[in-house]
Amino acid sequence: MSARVVMPVLGVALLGAAIAVVWSKHEQRSLFIELQRLHAERDRLEIEWGQLKLEQSAFAMHGRVEQTARVNLQMVVPRPDEVRIVKP
Repeated sequence: MSARVVMPVLGVALLGAAIAVVWSKHEQRSLFIELQRLHAERDRLEIEWGQLKLEQSAFAMHGRVEQTARVNLQMVVPRPDEVRIVKP
């Protein structure tokens, strides 16, 4: 092959490689930005999960359950003579 054919082919190949490098770098940056966004969302969700677990444990405390039963449901502790023990 003569230099007249090889040089344009190499030029086109070089241009194609350069465009591929630029496109690849752009994709890498876009994916990195998405990764950072997902890390931030994960951190936010972990904080929210911790807060929800604390809230759940606060609502499940015996005193809170008893207070809610007394106030909202007007429940009272039965007298000893009102308690019946059922055997299986």
